[in-house]
Amino acid sequence: MSQKALFLDRDGVVNIEKNYLHKIEDFELMTGIVDVCRMYQEQGYLIIIVTNQSGISRGYYTEEDFAHLSRWMIKHFKEFGITITHIYHCPHHESIDGVCECRKPEPGMFLSAQQEYGLDMASSVMIGDNERDIEAALKAGVGTNILLSSEESSSKANKIIHSLRELL
Repeated sequence: MSQKALFLDRDGVVNIEKNYLHKIEDFELMTGIVDVCRMYQEQGYLIIIVTNQSGISRGYYTEEDFAHLSRWMIKHFKEFGITITHIYHCPHHESIDGVCECRKPEPGMFLSAQQEYGLDMASSVMIGDNERDIEAALKAGVGTNILLSSEESSSKANKIIHSLRELL
């Protein structure tokens, strides 16, 4: 039996969306994310974050700034008893770097996780706040896709939710 994962977009799903978040003092958890992670972790899912971080390419912050916040985030979740297995990120932006395989809606980060952790993508779940999150997950074969959005009324996702608490 291969491993299943809960894939999470970072900004707007794990933490409150703030443009180009890269400082610990600006980090605020989304309501319900800890409980959602705990519920999936208890069901045997790995918790994996997949996040576009074009602020690196744009020069707003560095890879080290991103790594520093990521290390802190992993420790912060540990305080709640939650293990974030891996944080994948794409530092690129197509208008600066050209097209890449890792920037969502491309599936590169998901496929790296699948290879690294032997994931059963059909049994895995993605929660994103943007249609490009859902498109990337679908291209990678993720079986259940959930769009967290208060604006969208249609999506390629299996389900649209307005609050993470709807999953509990």
